[in-house]
Amino acid sequence: MYDPASALMGKAAVFEAMAEDPAVVALAELAIDAKFDRNELTITVAGENIVAACEAVKAAGYNFFEDLTAVDWYPQEPRFQLSYHIVSHSLRRRVRLRVLVGSAGASVPSITAAWPSANFYEREVFDLFGIDFPGHPRLTRIMMPEDWQGHPLRKDYPVEGYR
Repeated sequence: MYDPASALMGKAAVFEAMAEDPAVVALAELAIDAKFDRNELTITVAGENIVAACEAVKAAGYNFFEDLTAVDWYPQEPRFQLSYHIVSHSLRRRVRLRVLVGSAGASVPSITAAWPSANFYEREVFDLFGIDFPGHPRLTRIMMPEDWQGHPLRKDYPVEGYR
C-alpha cells in the first residue's frame, strides 16, 4: 500500500537522501526542484537548461530516451509541463526531467541534438499543444493536417473544434 509519508519532496530532501544517485549527481547544478515518489525520480530543470540536462544524464550512464509528453495545466501558470523520460539500462534506473513552460511564447529548445529519437515526440507536442522547439530539424505537424487551426490537446480548445 502506498504511504505518502515515504515521498521525498523538494530539491534539498531528494538530493540529501539520494546523494549517490547518478542522475542526482549529474544534475546537481541544473536542478531547480525534485521529488522522489512511488519509486520515481523527477527532477525539474529550467527550459533553457534542458539540453544541458539531457547531455549530463547521458554522460552519467543514461543511454535511452524513452519519450516526451506534455500536460496543460490551464488556467494555471506556468501553463505547460513537459516530461522527458530517460532510462539507463546498465544502471537499471530511470529519471523524469520536468520543464515548466508559460503560455506566452511557449518554447523550449529541441533536444534532438542530444537524443535524435526525440524528433517525433517534439513534433507531436508541437502539433497537439503548440509548444515550439527551436533547433528542431523539421518542426511540422505530425497528426493534424497542415492547415488545421489550433492545438487539440490544449484545455481551452473547443470540444467539437472551431466552427
